[in-house]
Amino acid sequence: MPGMSALERALILTGPTACGKTALALDLCARVGGEVVALDSMTVYRGMSVGTAKPTLDERARVPHHLIDVLDPWESLTVAWWLARATEACEGIVARGKRPIFVGGTPFYLKALLHGLFDGPPADAALRAQLEAEAASIGNEALHARLWAVDTKTAARLHPNDVRRVVRALEVFALTGKPISDWQQNWDTPAFAGAQAAPPAAIPAVVLELPREVLYDRINRRVGAMLEAGWVDEVRALLALPHPLSREARQALGYGELLAWLETGGDLNEVADAIRTRTRQFAKRQLTWFRNLPSLVPVPADAPDALDRTRAAWGA
Repeated sequence: MPGMSALERALILTGPTACGKTALALDLCARVGGEVVALDSMTVYRGMSVGTAKPTLDERARVPHHLIDVLDPWESLTVAWWLARATEACEGIVARGKRPIFVGGTPFYLKALLHGLFDGPPADAALRAQLEAEAASIGNEALHARLWAVDTKTAARLHPNDVRRVVRALEVFALTGKPISDWQQNWDTPAFAGAQAAPPAAIPAVVLELPREVLYDRINRRVGAMLEAGWVDEVRALLALPHPLSREARQALGYGELLAWLETGGDLNEVADAIRTRTRQFAKRQLTWFRNLPSLVPVPADAPDALDRTRAAWGA
């Protein structure tokens, strides 16, 4: 397929939120002649920098970064769109004699990159609208309970408030009579035929690991640092945009909570604690995803020789 050779030159550095991917990636790029391709579904959005821990302008001046600030926050994003743009970015990087290094922790993007896409049946607009109306009518928890009854595995990994994915899982079951988790359990089956019918390339991948208590402490402290760095003002600016945030952008960690706080008021300290809790829950789900991707090579993020271990795992 076009772009195969470019992706075969790529490397992956992933891990849970707040584990230190960005800093290590900059050092790795200097050592292996790399450029960063963001493996992240939220840093693509302009105007969402503080709360997404986007690499700073200085960091981006040190090493070229791709797929950052490429969409307005009212635009929607799909994994197929991202994978196509990522492939194009890799082709340009390789043409310059550099190595593409995917850096980020969005699990579904990582899975698509390593194992190909699962598109499933086309969306059924009427069915989807019916399910979304049910969520609004009976509540997210009740809709999630419906999913639990037909697809326990998917329901266990989806939060009840992740209505978009709960609806999609119920839609797939209704259209095919088969749980989406069954379709997804074998990544080399035709169920993943879409933009490509097979994994795009065999890409060496490292996952950074930290003890759970260390990771959670980093998350708690980073939320506070983001708020001190002007996160509220950033979200206030998003409210002033000519269009509301897309459903995808609004799912970014913390943004929904801060938007609601700006619109309705309340105790900002309580909002900050809610963001910390949600972020820790997200990190826990990331860790579950990573454990189910056997091609990832674990490297302790806080090891003094993490850089050398990563390069060895990559064979670079």
